[in-house]
Amino acid sequence: MKLIIALIISTFFFSLKSEAQQKSTAQIREYNCVDKELYDTIIKMDNEFFDAYNNCDLKKQADIYSDDIEFFHDKGGLSTSKEAIINSTEKNICGKVTRTLIKESVEVYPIKDYGAVQIGFHKFYNNQEPEAESIPVKFILIWHNQNGKWKIKKVVSLHS
Repeated sequence: MKLIIALIISTFFFSLKSEAQQKSTAQIREYNCVDKELYDTIIKMDNEFFDAYNNCDLKKQADIYSDDIEFFHDKGGLSTSKEAIINSTEKNICGKVTRTLIKESVEVYPIKDYGAVQIGFHKFYNNQEPEAESIPVKFILIWHNQNGKWKIKKVVSLHS
C-alpha cells in the first residue's frame, strides 16, 4: 500500500514538473525579424566573410575582422590577435575545412548605435574526410558598423 501511495505521489509531482516545463518552453519566443534590411545586410556580410574563409582569402578575412577582435572558442579559448587568428586559419583551415550556414537558423538583432548581433547554426566539413558527418554548431557574431563598414568585433564559436 505504501508503495502505491509513493507511486501516486511521485506521478503527481512528475506531472506538475512536466506541466511547468511545458509552460516555460511555451514562453520562449519564436524569432521575428525586427529589421529586414539589417538582417539582409548581415547575411550578405556573413556570405562575404565565409566565402573568403572557404576560399582562403586571408586578406578579405582580415579586412572584415575588427583590429581589436575577440574570438571566443569553447575548445580553443580566447584569441585577441587578428594576426594570430588569420595565421591559425591559414594553417588549420585553408583547403581543409568548408563552412556552410544554416540560413533558416539565423537571427539578427540590432544593437543601438553600434551594429548587430547574429546568432545561428553552421556546419564545418572536413575536406580531407568527405564522408565524415558534420553536425550543426552554434555561433554568435557581434558586428560593428564603423561609418557604414561592417566589421566582426566578437566571435563566440561553440562546438561542444
